[in-house]
Amino acid sequence: MRLIPDDAPSVPVAPDLPRRTLAEEIGVVLALSVLPSAVYAIRSLLRAPLSGVVVAAANQAADFLDQLLPFVFGLAPVWLVVHLARRSGEGMGSFGFDDRRVRGDVAAGLGLFAVVGIGGAAIYLVAVELGVNRFVLPAPPDGYWWTWLAVVMNAAGAALLEETVVLAYLVTRLQQFGWSAWAAIGASAALRASYHLYQGWGGFLGNLAMGLLFGLLYVRWRRAWPFVIAHLLLDVAAAAAFLWFGDRLPGF
Repeated sequence: MRLIPDDAPSVPVAPDLPRRTLAEEIGVVLALSVLPSAVYAIRSLLRAPLSGVVVAAANQAADFLDQLLPFVFGLAPVWLVVHLARRSGEGMGSFGFDDRRVRGDVAAGLGLFAVVGIGGAAIYLVAVELGVNRFVLPAPPDGYWWTWLAVVMNAAGAALLEETVVLAYLVTRLQQFGWSAWAAIGASAALRASYHLYQGWGGFLGNLAMGLLFGLLYVRWRRAWPFVIAHLLLDVAAAAAFLWFGDRLPGF
């Protein structure tokens, strides 16, 4: 008896797309669904091998994986946006991701970092003084060989995810859907602020203000890289401040 009979239904005809696009689709779907569970299950064996023997090297590798895996799988939604942009023929240039203005993007990102950094520090100090902010660790554990690598990974992951999906993609798509620029900016900023409510009202208001500023400038510039750069630097600076001066910062 043949496992698959000759009269079994035929394989559906694949869409008229390059093999690379189909392979990317498979990767994106798995990365957003069951693949993380499979990888985390494998990682758990490093934490507690079936023999019950845990060696120091395995523990160190598992500690690093605890930092690396959220970074890798956290970028899956960004990969989805890239895939959809390629599949539609738009390309990421339609969302402001290209290399036409590298120097200008870097300069704008540094300027945004300075402005938002000063404003964010002021909001943080006021929120701590009023007692409306919650204590949140902005950095991974100190003292490991991978601490600063994790700082950069966490910052890069958050910057790419938020500025790709919540800013560039969402604002562009809402405008294409027929929303006004201000409605799209407001929706993006409100979403950004809402998922920072775990920080307290200070975090909510600070991210709402940043979201409005980023949205307004994005609509005017149609460039995404300055916001990724600024966000990356803001998160690295916050983590560095905690690691270096945490015992002297108010609220920590």
